[in-house]
Amino acid sequence: MNILVTGGAGFIGGHLAESFVTDGHTVTAIDILEPFYDIGLKEHNIEVAQYAAENTDGGYNFVEGSVTDTELVDRLMAETDVVYHQAAQAGVRASVEEPTKVTKYNINGSQTILEAARKHDIDRVVNASSSSVYGKPQYLPYDEDHPNEPVSPYGASKLAVEHYARVYNEVYGLPTVSLRYFTVYGPRMRPNMAISNFVSRCMRGEPPEIYGDGEQTRDFTYIADILDANHRLLTDDSADGEAMNIGSTDNISITALAEAVRDAIDPTLDIKYTDARDGDAEHTHANIEKATRLIGYEPTRDIREGVSEFISWYEQNRDWYEPLVLNS
Repeated sequence: MNILVTGGAGFIGGHLAESFVTDGHTVTAIDILEPFYDIGLKEHNIEVAQYAAENTDGGYNFVEGSVTDTELVDRLMAETDVVYHQAAQAGVRASVEEPTKVTKYNINGSQTILEAARKHDIDRVVNASSSSVYGKPQYLPYDEDHPNEPVSPYGASKLAVEHYARVYNEVYGLPTVSLRYFTVYGPRMRPNMAISNFVSRCMRGEPPEIYGDGEQTRDFTYIADILDANHRLLTDDSADGEAMNIGSTDNISITALAEAVRDAIDPTLDIKYTDARDGDAEHTHANIEKATRLIGYEPTRDIREGVSEFISWYEQNRDWYEPLVLNS
């Protein structure tokens, strides 16, 4: 099968590209290589997928370009069966500083993808959405019927794209699914995320640093579970037109997370607190009953198991990964 992965050099997109190539598919990855964090990590993700293509029956082609480039997207879509749309200007806090950039890439770029997919009669578009669409919780865990009141331009953009995907399904018959990711982590994760920063600081004998009072809670989802949900949608049409939570069903306070990392690496370290940042939701927690019912999704790791795996991976890859964290 020919698969187009947008944002294919990013954390989730890079893992998707590698996994589909390993399964014998032909993958085209498009990425603008935006230096939102150290570009070396994106280059590494490309190399991993290329290595998979050299050692399996799959194929891989990387294209540097933007999802806002109508002609480029149209050309790539002509040779595509299924689209995994991961491309976005990431970062809640960054979106508060540059909302226009979020509109350009997340909303306009996504509409370009959907229109080209409609034109070329693509089998399915799987859209990467976010728990940020919910905003302030009226109750937890969030189910898909919870009101959507984003508290950042990033969350608002993801909600807008969900509506575009739904409309393209309802009006044009384009098979689309939106997956609401809940804070994804794991090997090769973005170096400016809390877990990678906590691990890096503790490895270097420094206390983990928390923004705010640490009472915020998050539902962290291990990358392998995200891959499982996406792979299920390669041929399964039972969720077309829907938006679904993809989380772990487990949440943890940021302080408890920092303590778990600290205790696994150096229990003698203290916890450091600093000023809170704008745009962050106070709490996230996923109800995944819909995804379980429609596609059989079940998470395989709770946060402590996943953090333990990430620490082991970090230790094995510290020589090249840690400098990227320090430069983020």
